[in-house]
Parts: sequence; C-alpha cells; structure tokens
Amino acid sequence: MPPLGGATEWLNSEPLGPAELRGHVVLVNFWTLTCINWLRQEPYVRAWSRAYRDDGLLVLGVHTPEFSFEHDVDDVRRATEERAIDYPVVVDNDYAVWTAFANHFWPALYFVDTDGVIRDDHFGEGRYEESDRVLQRLLGVQREPVPVEGTGVEAEAAWDFLQTPETYLGYGRGHGFASHDRTGADESRSYEVPERLPLNHWALDGEWTIGRERLILEKAGGSIAFRFGARDAHLVLSRRAQAPVPFRVLLDGEPPGPSHGVDVDEDGNGVLRDGRLYQLVRQRDADRQRTLRITFLDPGVEAYAFTFG
Repeated sequence: MPPLGGATEWLNSEPLGPAELRGHVVLVNFWTLTCINWLRQEPYVRAWSRAYRDDGLLVLGVHTPEFSFEHDVDDVRRATEERAIDYPVVVDNDYAVWTAFANHFWPALYFVDTDGVIRDDHFGEGRYEESDRVLQRLLGVQREPVPVEGTGVEAEAAWDFLQTPETYLGYGRGHGFASHDRTGADESRSYEVPERLPLNHWALDGEWTIGRERLILEKAGGSIAFRFGARDAHLVLSRRAQAPVPFRVLLDGEPPGPSHGVDVDEDGNGVLRDGRLYQLVRQRDADRQRTLRITFLDPGVEAYAFTFG
C-alpha cells in the first residue's frame, strides 16, 4: 500500500501512517462527492465499516476531486456528514494519494491485508457480495454478507431501463449539445432550445457561457433541457451567486408530481444551496423517455454534468 503523506487534510481522524495501519485490514475507497456511482456504492462501504470494525477492518476514504469546486474542504466535510461517514477521510486535493495508487477511477476499492499488501481491487459499482467475501477472508471471519439497501440518491440504478449515459456539459468533455448556435466557448451568448430534442441530447435557453468544465448562467430565467431515458436524472451544480438560487423542474412540460427527485418537490421546485449532485427526477409510475427542463430564477449558476440511474 502506498504512503498517504501527500494528503492535504484529514477528516474524522488524525493523520494515519504505517504504524497506525499496521495489523488492520484496510479498505481504501477513492471517491468524489458528486459521483453518482460512488453515492450508490457508499451504503455498502458504510455498512462494511460498521459490521467489521470490531474484527479489525479500517475503512479509509480518499476524496480526490473531479470538478474544481470539489476542492472546497467544507463541501467535503458536509458530504461526509450527509452520508453519515464516520471513518477517516483523506482530502486529496493535490492528487498525491491518487497518483501514488496509480488510480484512474471513481469509485475505486483497494483491499489491503494486515501486512500492508494490496490483495484485491475493484473499480465502479457492483460486485458487492464478492467484495464482502474478500473482506471476510482477509479478516479471518465467516458469516452471511452484510445486508444493504440504498435509499434516496443511494438507491441502486434501474439498470434494465437505463438508456442515457453520463453527460458532461463543458466543451472539454461535452457531447449531445443540440442548441442551434453551437459557437461561443468561454463567452456569454444567447441560446434557444430547439422544437424537438433527440434522445440523449440537451440544449440551452437564455444567456449562458459555455466553459471548459461547466456552464455558467449569466441572466435569470435560463434553462437546460435534456431528453433522457432513465428512472433517475441528476445534475451536478454549484453557484457563484452569494444567495441560494431557486429553480423549477418540468417533465414533458408539466410539474413532475410523484416523479420528483429528492431535491425537488411535486411542483418541481428546488433550491441550489451547496455544490453537489442534485436528484431532479425519480420516475415512480413508469420508466420511459422524458424531456426534463430545469429553469433557474437567478443568475450565477454553474452546471457540470447530468448523470442517470
């Protein structure tokens, strides 16, 4: 296991080194607070930490930011509290721990034995029962796998219906942009949503600046529309505005009703307060293709990526 000396800060613990880790089975979990794949994995990691702590397991979270605003330690601290994470978390803003592990993925799990040797790894969601068995084998225990059921944003995706991939909105990695005027990188321009959006395409309405990693809303009333096929729709947001920004979500031109996400009410109302992933839609009645439109009532919004489940 590589050293952890490049950490910029520690949460829930004093800095841990080889002496403190020796004799423990260590599960290293790389994450970033806006990653939907990590959010759906986290209930398992949290459950393993609690179930096997007395058997010698030490879970070690490593928060390595994907987007620029995720360097804010207060946001990382808030995410650990919201997810009820009580194990140590390394704040890896300089990518030092990420580089030491030669890691390339969120989320990533590394299974380390009591001698400090990495015995297994897994990248992405899934493989939960096998990961549980790996931990039991390293700990020298044998019992039924820990029962886990994610709720809210942590609930498992509806994989059988999922038709729409993660979609970045900045021009650096963006795709599927359908507004007629596709020019204007790094400058404020006015956009319109076309009359028809193809599946897995998105468009803007109002005054926006398209940056390398994000969209920036310049004037109140701007919208993002997305035609998607999934049970859940999420959007990574932050704000440069000083005050929270209210927004409204419509599905096929109507309030979402029972298909609202955890961050939106039945009328489609929500508020952007913190930089994080917002769940806008969770379809209750049927899994079908829909057009989502989110409108922000004030400027200063930054939008990064849509994810689905």
